[in-house]
Amino acid sequence: MKTSEVAITMRQRLQDIYPAGELDAMTRIIMEEVMHYTAVDTVMRANEELPEFFVTRLDSIISRLSRHEPLQYILGKARFHGHDFKVTPATLIPRPETEQLVDLIADENREYEDLHVIDLGTGSGCIAISLARALKYAQVTGVDISNDALDVARENAANLKVRVRWLEADMLEMPPMPAHSFDIVVSNPPYITMSEQATMERNVLDYEPHSALFVPDDDPLLYYRAIAQFARHALKPGRRLYLEINRSYGNEVAALLHGCGMTDVALHRDSFGNTRFATATAR
Repeated sequence: MKTSEVAITMRQRLQDIYPAGELDAMTRIIMEEVMHYTAVDTVMRANEELPEFFVTRLDSIISRLSRHEPLQYILGKARFHGHDFKVTPATLIPRPETEQLVDLIADENREYEDLHVIDLGTGSGCIAISLARALKYAQVTGVDISNDALDVARENAANLKVRVRWLEADMLEMPPMPAHSFDIVVSNPPYITMSEQATMERNVLDYEPHSALFVPDDDPLLYYRAIAQFARHALKPGRRLYLEINRSYGNEVAALLHGCGMTDVALHRDSFGNTRFATATAR
C-alpha cells in the first residue's frame, strides 16, 4: 500500500459510517500517530510504499472504527488543552467544550497564586491536570468514584509532570472536609438525561462509561445539587464554583445555585453558541 492509498482505503471501507470530513481528520491523525507523518510528509511521500506493520495496524484500526469504537480509545490517547492524555473505556473522552471551561477558569484566576482547587468527577484528570499547569503554584485535588479512572489520571499527571492529589470518592456523598478550604470547585458531572440517549451516536453509547454520562430523567440536577451543597461548605467566601452543564437546564442550574445562597451566578455559552457553563461565587 502506498501512502496516497490510505485515505482512499479509509473512505472505501468507512464512508457509510463517517462523513468525509471526519474520515479525512481521522486519516491525518492515524498517519501522525502511527507513522509520525505530518500532513506535509503525507503529501511528499504519497508514492512511497508503507511498511507492512502499518498496513496491518491500519486494517485493525479500520475494523474497530467500523464497529463505531472511538479513535481515541483505539489509539489510547486524546488531545486536550495542548497535551496528549491517556484515555481508556474507564474514562470519558475529553471534549473541546471542556477545554473552554479550563480556559474560563484560567482567565479568571491567572493573577492569583497558591489556589486550592478541587475537580469533582475528574475522570482522565484532564481538568485537574490542565489547571495544575495553568495556575501558579495551585494545589489541585481530583476526585472520582472509579479507581480505574484514577489510575489513568495518575498516569497522565506523571506523564505531564504535575503534582495532583487524587481522591477516590463519590461526589454525591463527599467525605467531610474542613470548611472554606478551597478557592475553586470545578466539575463536569454526568448531565445527559436517559431519554437523550436516542439522539446520541453509537461511538458514545457503546463505548464511553455510562456512569460518567447519564442522570435520571426525573432528577436531571442530581449531581449539581450535591456539588452546590459541597461548594457552599468547602469554598472560601468570595471564591468560585465552575460547572459544565446540560444546555437544556441552564436556568434550572442557575436557580439551584441562587437557592443555595451563592452570588454572581452566571451562564456562559460554548463556541457552538450553546449554554454550557455556569459559574457562581460563595458568600
